[in-house]
Amino acid sequence: MQAPIPLRNVPQSNIFRKGDIFVLFGELFGRGYANGLINEARKAGMTIVGITVGRRDENNALRALTAEELAAAEANLGGRIINVPLMAGFDLDAPAGTPTPTDLISDMTLKSWQEDKLDWAQIEKCRAVGVQRFKDSVAKVMAELDGMIPDGSNAFFAHTMAGGIPKVKVFLAIANRIYKGRGERFMSSSALLNSDLGKLILMNFDEVTANTFQYLIEGSAAIRARLEKSGGQVRYTAYGYHGTEIMVDGHYQWQTYTSYTQGQAKMRLERVAEAAWAQGIKATVYNCPEIRTNSSDIFVGVELSLFPLLKALKKEGDGAWAETQWQACRDVLLEGQTLEGLLQKIDDYNNSDVMKSFRNFTAWPMPNSAELADVMIGTSEEITKMHKSRDALVTDILSALVLEGTGPLMFHESSNPAGPVLWLNHDVIAKQLNLMHR
Repeated sequence: MQAPIPLRNVPQSNIFRKGDIFVLFGELFGRGYANGLINEARKAGMTIVGITVGRRDENNALRALTAEELAAAEANLGGRIINVPLMAGFDLDAPAGTPTPTDLISDMTLKSWQEDKLDWAQIEKCRAVGVQRFKDSVAKVMAELDGMIPDGSNAFFAHTMAGGIPKVKVFLAIANRIYKGRGERFMSSSALLNSDLGKLILMNFDEVTANTFQYLIEGSAAIRARLEKSGGQVRYTAYGYHGTEIMVDGHYQWQTYTSYTQGQAKMRLERVAEAAWAQGIKATVYNCPEIRTNSSDIFVGVELSLFPLLKALKKEGDGAWAETQWQACRDVLLEGQTLEGLLQKIDDYNNSDVMKSFRNFTAWPMPNSAELADVMIGTSEEITKMHKSRDALVTDILSALVLEGTGPLMFHESSNPAGPVLWLNHDVIAKQLNLMHR
């Protein structure tokens, strides 16, 4: 892909109605992008069905939810959950009696990990076990789901799986240096990706973030065929990230957070959608903007791309509601600090030579650099200090707005999607928000 393919106009289509089914392929934890889609499905009167990734027992064995856990998860979702564990990835899988990938890396230390080598034959055996386990569970889920969807109805499958970092102490220390380190504490992301540990993580990213979308599309083939034969339609969506167009120098320009370790897996996710589309299956990856979530907070600086959304809100509507959002952001700043001053810092950051050098779409995802860390982490810390409290930030307000805008955009575009990979940039999100609040 040589350039991003943006969704420019707010879609109005809607094929989904009462009695149709919305399937969340990934468990709902806390607040994130999936909430926006669920809200739209609920408005349309759809039946909401979810799955669980399961839980690990004291021996790390995967299990279904207990009755209490299931009740809590269903209350959180607002729908029924099929209680078959669909934990993605293979970091805790292995042939019986042999070590898992997590076992193999558990003895790595901050001094040794760059030289430590892995048994790739064993890793491949573990991957095969994990993939088969996941596919077998998908088959069980689909068998149960099949009986819940009547002929002629429409189905919306929303894939939300992402991640895949093995839970080992050494990675936390490495991550703190790559994503938060400056000066002597800086570490190149290339050092991680060129190591055996990094290669294992990339393999697991592929399984969790991308290949599960393929397993979903393949596993639901019989349901799709039955529904389409009886007059229904089936749609698939997934959440991507491949940079975002934001307001820089008065117009929208593509930029990205660096270093985005999952970038290769997100591009693999795009290719899964493209392959499905070529077979006549309406599967679309929506590349969404940077936001702050519990999982993204380790990536210091990822939130800097959010601030120009304020300018987009004015450019794409500039009504009383947009001004209310500006005021809400002013209210969380320290006395003596201005929102205009904050946005000037962001403009200076985006116009720096260092940041311009990373606005290279065809080279994405690029490794980080010491210069980038200085500028990005330094700017992030400066802006955080402009707030009254670290617990109430401008980026909290803007993240919530992005979540609110992407839900209806994805839901309605999926009725008649323009293609397998689309970008939801700040312009169309601002248009959607202004439209919702006029």
